[in-house]
Amino acid sequence: MAPTAARQPEKPRAFGELVRQLWTISRAFFGSEVRYKALGFTMVLLALALSVGGVQVLMSYVARYFMTAIAIKDVSAYWQWLWWYLGTFALAVPLGVYYRWTEERLAVLWREWMARHLIKRYFNNRAYYRLRSASNIDNPDQRISEDVRNFTGTSLSFLLIMLNAVVTLIAFIGVLWAISASLVGVLLVYAVAGTGISILIGRRLIGLNYSQYQKEADFRYGLVRVRDNAESIAFYRGEARERCDLVGRLGAAVLNMLSIIGWNRNLAFFVNSYNYAAIILPVVIVAPMFMRGEVEFGVVTQSAGAFAQVLAAVSLIITQFERLSAYLAGVRRLGTLWDDLDEFDAEEDQAAPADRPEGADDGRKVKLDKLTVRTPDHAKTLVSQLTFELCRNQSLLIMGASGTGKSSVLRTIAGLWPSGAGSLERPPLRDIMFLPQRPYMIDGNLRDQLLYPYPDRDFSDEQIIAVADKVNLADVLDRVDRDLERVLDWTNVLSMGEQQRVAFARLFLRNPGFAFLDEATSALDEDNQERFYQLLKASRIA
Repeated sequence: MAPTAARQPEKPRAFGELVRQLWTISRAFFGSEVRYKALGFTMVLLALALSVGGVQVLMSYVARYFMTAIAIKDVSAYWQWLWWYLGTFALAVPLGVYYRWTEERLAVLWREWMARHLIKRYFNNRAYYRLRSASNIDNPDQRISEDVRNFTGTSLSFLLIMLNAVVTLIAFIGVLWAISASLVGVLLVYAVAGTGISILIGRRLIGLNYSQYQKEADFRYGLVRVRDNAESIAFYRGEARERCDLVGRLGAAVLNMLSIIGWNRNLAFFVNSYNYAAIILPVVIVAPMFMRGEVEFGVVTQSAGAFAQVLAAVSLIITQFERLSAYLAGVRRLGTLWDDLDEFDAEEDQAAPADRPEGADDGRKVKLDKLTVRTPDHAKTLVSQLTFELCRNQSLLIMGASGTGKSSVLRTIAGLWPSGAGSLERPPLRDIMFLPQRPYMIDGNLRDQLLYPYPDRDFSDEQIIAVADKVNLADVLDRVDRDLERVLDWTNVLSMGEQQRVAFARLFLRNPGFAFLDEATSALDEDNQERFYQLLKASRIA
């Protein structure tokens, strides 16, 4: 979707709002139809996380006695604890491998469910069309594809990091306390101070990462637009103009990325200093105890390892701030899309048949009573006080200068533009068909093309070919040897006139009660235009 000129930057979200959106999305996943499988993977992850934490504690004690044996030159103890060390490795390797495998399987399950869920909601009540006028939703395609993938993988990664931190904190805080209570006090003060400073330095990164998502999506859309409109650009010789546009979009993305790199540099100065100082702190506290003979040498190495483990557990914001800022930006983008789709989910499907009183005849006519049509943003009134009634087997021609709102009336009847005033009665949308000036050509074989959007309709090949011949598509059939399974790039293979004939073939195959044509024969010659209108009249489609 193209970024619109009127789109305004989204206002920053409070942290509490981001947490609410994250909770809403996560709760929907674990309450969905795949919840049992998701909960199963989650329980396995929890068990593996506890096991990995236990093995790490075991390894710390094995390492302690192993290093002590080296320090006191006890050969027998050295070989004993070496075998113990190798045994812990043999236990840690499969636990770590299956821990990572389970995490990735749960991430894929979450991504598949969430993408399917958003795609379903994206098409509810034509949300994909109506979101084009939303001022705060840019590039929903990127949000559903890339943002969902990043969100699910990173959410699980952070969840497991926090889980590991809790396990590590519980497992190793006792080890540190047994060595020296001073170690625990120094660690807590050091971690709290470091976290506060890192937030002050890096908080700007959240907004910058959000902007980067948008600018990268805009750049990608520009490339897709050139591909989709290559022939028109070539006819106009608009290469220089398109190149300037793409270079401008790329420049905006690069400029924002340079700002991110700069702030990451500032944060890295502090984080690296923080990490290097953490290496020496436990040794400074425990080494004098060893030199006084209060502890053995292995305690020094154990304290350094345990201090590093616990410090990493309580310093998550510091060590993960760069990833966290990008993650929160992704949560904001998905949360905004999720919230905006809620209003479309709340509406009844426009195509569903409504419960009408027995004998009601509004399914046999389209009636507009003092209808006023406005643009979706209510900025302009296009049609005022329009009144007409169209019954089955009748025809109506709407004429007017370009820009007077003829197509907008059809958009209102189709439910695409809900803004306006007045009264509108029409049959269910399943009994109406709209033919735009430029038909939509799908990817697929010729049968699916002619039966769009209902490829599962029960028509024989002979019936489909007969309708195609009726609308003068014999040349197209001959090109594919009358093989309805042939797949081609129909948008580029068919001329505009042939595409409009395909649209009429879809109309006659579907045979609705009413058809609305928006300059649907503009690319046809007069003979074909007259022929199609005669066929419409004979078909008794209003």
